[in-house]
Amino acid sequence: MTGTKQVKRPTAYRALLCASSAMLTFAGVPALADEVYPTEHAGLKVEQLGVVPAVSMAAQVGLSKHILLLRRITIEPGGQIARHSADKTPAVVYMESGTWTEGRDSGETVHSAGETFIEDADTVHWFFNRGDESASALVCDIKPAS
Repeated sequence: MTGTKQVKRPTAYRALLCASSAMLTFAGVPALADEVYPTEHAGLKVEQLGVVPAVSMAAQVGLSKHILLLRRITIEPGGQIARHSADKTPAVVYMESGTWTEGRDSGETVHSAGETFIEDADTVHWFFNRGDESASALVCDIKPAS
């Protein structure tokens, strides 16, 4: 798959997965010991819905050189968001429609319409739309001003 990179799973998980997929390996199907994460965006639409400019962020909350941004991010079926960190861009994400599968080194979580999740300083993740319909989320984040 273009734009992906292999990720090693934790050792205990890898051992369990290798053992449970041993019959598949003998049947000529490779074992699934490694997770794949995207290194490029694909099938993605980003709409900027609103922005609080850096001058207002500095005056109102004392946070200089940053903006508060509201976007709608849509992933088309088969699309993906590349692996990224939220260490400098905290966010609140509200799933508007469809389903996103979030990948992290520790495993996957499915987020569906109506759910909310956060991206904090410890977040390193990526997303896939494995469904057959577009899936969108409203993302409100604080970003460094460019």
